[in-house]
Amino acid sequence: MDTKEILKKVRKIEIKTRRLSDHVFSGEYHSSFKGRGMTFSEVKQYQFGDDIRSIDWNVTARYNEPYVKVFEEERELTMMLLVDISGSGNFGTNEQFKRETLTEIAATLAFSAIKNNDKVGLLLFSDEVELYIPPKKGKSHVLRIIREMIEFTPKSNKTNINEALKYLSNVVRKKAIVFVLSDFMDQGYEQTLKIAGNKHDVTGVRVYDQFDETLPKLGLVPMLDAETGDTVLVNTSSKKVRQQYEKQFLFWKQNFENAFKKSGAGVLSCRTEENYAKKLLTYFKQRG
Repeated sequence: MDTKEILKKVRKIEIKTRRLSDHVFSGEYHSSFKGRGMTFSEVKQYQFGDDIRSIDWNVTARYNEPYVKVFEEERELTMMLLVDISGSGNFGTNEQFKRETLTEIAATLAFSAIKNNDKVGLLLFSDEVELYIPPKKGKSHVLRIIREMIEFTPKSNKTNINEALKYLSNVVRKKAIVFVLSDFMDQGYEQTLKIAGNKHDVTGVRVYDQFDETLPKLGLVPMLDAETGDTVLVNTSSKKVRQQYEKQFLFWKQNFENAFKKSGAGVLSCRTEENYAKKLLTYFKQRG
């Protein structure tokens, strides 16, 4: 993909996702993710109904009339996007690949964050951390993040969510809003997720394709494992084969949901052809 084509794709994603973050999520993101706490703003004269526990006794004594402390929410937050760019993301049977949907969701979240003057960072991972961009503010920074998600070529096609979460814990010291975006066809990350969940506000965003879920009856079909590179001949007419396929899908789904819920993290699942904006909006409203 040449530079002109990449910039065209970045612009297309920017227009689509920025509109969503500006109009659909205005206020929802803000109310869903709270600041680090309350910080002192000013003092004002006491009025009927003010909390007497907020009286500033030093100022009250100085002016010989009651004054109260005013606090406001310390809003500035850091959002970290952990995006799976392993081989299984390059699969899609409808309008687009899973990786493209993951990119659009991540871009929407990033624009929602900068609209609230929050920092955004990116971590791209396969079975290793492929790229880390430290959190920063601003539109140009978000456009760089989108560009990396579009054009970055991973060294590996495999997945290791555990490694990504470990790296996150090492580089992000303060509490952050963390979105882990993947198809979650992986296991063994439960303990690391629990540690991350105790420190950060974590949400798992699972994107999958309709044919990840069910195998159509197409007879003998050569299938490529995007993560191992192996091609196998699969008899899709076999009921047993299709049942085994569906069983594996359910295993990944349940493993994802159980791991995130046990760690106190949020969960959101979206099929590639579904309206992810509605899914995000519902999730934000439930949190708020």
